[in-house]
Amino acid sequence: MKEVILALLTGVIVGFLFALLKLPIPAPPALAGVTGIVGIYLGFKLFQWVAPLIQFGPK
Repeated sequence: MKEVILALLTGVIVGFLFALLKLPIPAPPALAGVTGIVGIYLGFKLFQWVAPLIQFGPK
């Protein structure tokens, strides 16, 4: 949980600094972009779950 809170705090600080400096936001501003990021994370986790069931490389 500590990691999640630190990540959120870091994101808030970075977002604030970008707004202060009048720079474009360094993240997708639309829900579709955020959903894509969540999809990438879920795909990565799915691979970690499936990989032990599939043998990769030479036998």
